[in-house]
Amino acid sequence: MSVVERRLRDFGFRCIAGTDEVGRGCLAGPVVAACVILADDAVFRVNDSKLIAHENRLEVCRNVLAHCRAAAVGVVEPETIDAINILRASKLAMAQAVENLGVRPEVLLLDAVTLEWLEMPQVPLIEGDKRSVSIAAASVVAKVYRDLLMESYHERYPVYDFKHNRGYATESHQAALKTYGPSPIHRKSFEGVEEPKLLFGVSRDDGGSER
Repeated sequence: MSVVERRLRDFGFRCIAGTDEVGRGCLAGPVVAACVILADDAVFRVNDSKLIAHENRLEVCRNVLAHCRAAAVGVVEPETIDAINILRASKLAMAQAVENLGVRPEVLLLDAVTLEWLEMPQVPLIEGDKRSVSIAAASVVAKVYRDLLMESYHERYPVYDFKHNRGYATESHQAALKTYGPSPIHRKSFEGVEEPKLLFGVSRDDGGSER
C-alpha cells in the first residue's frame, strides 16, 4: 500500500498527505474527514477502516498517530449536509482537515475525488483507501473519531441506539425513526428521515430548542 507514496518520492515529493471521509451514507450525525501525513509508510496493520475489525480500530488509530508527522480532522454537521448535499459536505470536511493540519502538504492523495478549491497537486485514486497507506491511515482516524462522537450522542438520544449503529440505516434505527421521528442530529434531506414528531424520552437542549 506504499507504492503510490514511493513513486511520488521518486518524483521529489516529501510531504505527502492522504485524506478520506466517513459517514457519507449515514442518516444521522456529521460527515467526518481526516488528513494524515505519515512519517513512516510501514505503519503496522493500517488498512481501509472498513476492513479492520471494530475492536482493533482504536489500536490501529493510535499506531497511526504515533507514526505521523501531522494529523487533523474536519467535521461538517447535518444542517450543512442538508443545505449543500452530501458530496459537497464530504469535500468540505476533507478540505477542512487539510487546512487544519498545520503543515502544508506538497501533494494530496484522495479516494476518487478532487478538492477543486485547494491549490495544490492532487492525486485521486479509485479505491484509494485500499491502494494508499496515507489514505487508509486517514480513513482509520476519521472512522475512530466519528464512532466516538456518535457514541457520545447516544447518551442524549438513546432511543436511536447510536452507540451501535453510529447513525447508519440499520433496521432498529429505521424503526426508531418511524416511531419517534428524527432527532436534531438527523439529516432531514435523506430518504427515510421524515418530518419531526414528538420525541418522547429524547433529551433536547435547555428550553426544548433544537440545534
